[in-house]
Amino acid sequence: MLVDGIKSRPQYPGLTADQYANHHVFVADGDGAAAIIDLFARQGPEIKGRVTLVYADTSADGSGYTARLKELPVEIVHVLPTIATAINRLSGVLNAARMGTRIYASGTETLIGLAVQLAQELGMDPRAIMTEHRGTRARRVQCVHCKGFSENVTTNIVKCAHCGENLLVRDHYSRRLAAFQGVCVDAEVRGELPDIEEVFK
Repeated sequence: MLVDGIKSRPQYPGLTADQYANHHVFVADGDGAAAIIDLFARQGPEIKGRVTLVYADTSADGSGYTARLKELPVEIVHVLPTIATAINRLSGVLNAARMGTRIYASGTETLIGLAVQLAQELGMDPRAIMTEHRGTRARRVQCVHCKGFSENVTTNIVKCAHCGENLLVRDHYSRRLAAFQGVCVDAEVRGELPDIEEVFK
């Protein structure tokens, strides 16, 4: 799809350290760690207060950026094996957070979306979270028919992992659900599908 002008489409302006924050909470997955490393290279001395990192090392052999993150001047580095466990740990960190905490999310759209969703559920303004996309553009897609989620979708048409409907992956994004919307593409003539292309690499 990748239609221009979709207002719900997330924008990722990049990470910039907030000089007024007294606690910086970073969450990243995969190549999102490089955005954090780059930020410290640019603004390291300007980052005052506590720093907590939550990193989902999703590399197949655990060879992600963990060692380099642990070299940064930070208080705590939590390394988890999946996005789901990283978001769970982030929840614990944010539930104990106080005024003056700034949240930064970098990596895949799925990780960023789930971090923003969590912050919003905790009463934070989702626009206040600094974000930077790094890595794959694979999408998290919600089927509008059964409400199930399909992860890591890279094609314009995907079979719903729950109900089996052939879904057209739309550019409409729900911040509340942290997912793009998928609608039945062959409702009128079952099995008649447009060409399936890999468009979200």
